[in-house]
Amino acid sequence: MWFVGTLTFVLALGAFAIDVPRVLTVTNELQNAADAAALAGAAALSPTTGAPNWSGATAAASNAIQLNDSDGKQLVSGTVNAGYWDVSASSPTLLAPASVTLPAPAGQLLQPAVKVTIARNGSSNGVVTLLLGELLGTPTATDSATAVAVIAPPSTVPAGGLFPVAMDQCVFDQYWNSQTNQPKLDPSTNQPYEFQIGNGQQYGSSCDAGQWTSFATASNNVPTIRNLIKNGNPTPLSVGDNIYIEPGVETTIYGSVPTGVTVVMPVAAQIASKNYVPIVAFAAFHIDGSYGGSSKYIQGHFVASYKIPVQGSGVGTVSYGAYTAARLAF
Repeated sequence: MWFVGTLTFVLALGAFAIDVPRVLTVTNELQNAADAAALAGAAALSPTTGAPNWSGATAAASNAIQLNDSDGKQLVSGTVNAGYWDVSASSPTLLAPASVTLPAPAGQLLQPAVKVTIARNGSSNGVVTLLLGELLGTPTATDSATAVAVIAPPSTVPAGGLFPVAMDQCVFDQYWNSQTNQPKLDPSTNQPYEFQIGNGQQYGSSCDAGQWTSFATASNNVPTIRNLIKNGNPTPLSVGDNIYIEPGVETTIYGSVPTGVTVVMPVAAQIASKNYVPIVAFAAFHIDGSYGGSSKYIQGHFVASYKIPVQGSGVGTVSYGAYTAARLAF
């Protein structure tokens, strides 16, 4: 009689000891799978030209789901969407790309994102079978997990991540489309506009495209700049930090400039004279050519959605084509 009277209680304890930890394990596995898939999708958002690769990102995330298991069962599907995520909102939602008008209003930080939800239920990946739950009338359980990963312009670039040219913010008004966060296209080639960065005011009476910078130190010599071309900024630099503008570098320095590569440059509001100026953002620029002699300029074009090769940090407020590696936002 005592055994019969306590059987239900014993079974309940057994279910709690066996099935509850199992469900918690499934929850963790689903969350890890959602995190990994969202990061894989966000990493695929970054083509070297054009808008974020929305379709490629959703495909990458969907494929990544199938690389994970839950309770020994391979996951086969999930809900994947790509769009913009407001990292500044207290309760953000994923916004479809077609519904977003850029640049975002003040106070709103919209970042390209991938959202993944993976469920275990009757219609997706199968329910979770409980070992003792059936004896208590609950043979199965359902569960789900959601993750959001974004790519964002950095607020800080670590040592070695910057090319020693400061770009003037005014040049973006001419060659960067702030409504789409992409380079403007030359109608004659349907490719991003080519322009020159060098000495002299080349884009109107008050807009230098760019000038050499020795970053945090005041220096005006070829060996210093040549070393910075090779090794990048010696210390981390953030939006708001001051860098030294160094116009008039000798023509021989242009022979040390690499071509056919994309670099990240600091952006400043004005670069007309030798002075310290604050960084306002970071830009991705593809160097197509470097010319010394009497010319003394670098030629290239803007690049959209370029992932910087060293891990930046923070979230910048202005996107000029340079992004950090994918990170989880939710």
